[in-house]
Amino acid sequence: MGRIICCGLGPGDPDLMSVRADRAVRGARHVAYFRKQGRPGQARRIVEGMLAADVTEYPMEYPVTTEIAFDSPDYINLLAGFYDEWAERLARLARAVDVVVLCEGDPYFYGSFMHLHARLQGRVEIEVIAGIPGMVGCWNGVGQPIALGDDVTTVLMGTLAEDQLERRMRDSDALVIMKTGRNLAKVRRALASAGRLDDAWLVERGTMPGERVVRLAEVDAADCPYFAIVLVHGKGRHLDAAE
Repeated sequence: MGRIICCGLGPGDPDLMSVRADRAVRGARHVAYFRKQGRPGQARRIVEGMLAADVTEYPMEYPVTTEIAFDSPDYINLLAGFYDEWAERLARLARAVDVVVLCEGDPYFYGSFMHLHARLQGRVEIEVIAGIPGMVGCWNGVGQPIALGDDVTTVLMGTLAEDQLERRMRDSDALVIMKTGRNLAKVRRALASAGRLDDAWLVERGTMPGERVVRLAEVDAADCPYFAIVLVHGKGRHLDAAE
């Protein structure tokens, strides 16, 4: 019997992979990874030059990404079928060999592999190798502590309703806002309403080639790629009391 080994690759720079992840990638004979149709895939890009010459690759191409609304029934059904299909294929493969599934960041932190993980429970042995979450690489790019003392750090999805974003932005100290992309204009408005826009940073392609770190207030709302996170660093407002 083989295993499915989900390998967390970290924030994007191959040098920030764990020793364990590096060893798993270099020793893999069967490798699967998610990607958009016609694209090499971010996870595959991270391990470029690390795979064995005789490795067998299994690109798992999403049937849909941003073409239709993520909460529409069509989107949900297409993705569910996609994950069902690949869970079955990987389970069959893992009956005989180890399969390494590549995952950006940490697999247990909003990783796409979790959709497969839920479907594979009890069917095959699964190992998950932890990785540095992408947001960690991004706030290191800013060069400031994300939180100090008793600061409360909140991770938000840009897909939330604007009023929910604004309320949570007001109620927290440090903020990490993921899934920006087409939601950037809404995120900016919510930050402005919460009085947090001037402290917000946009980090694009954190730790990767072409990394850009810029004040969000200085960025056109239409200028936001997929690999971007918005950060608002805590100010350690409870630091003196904690000390």
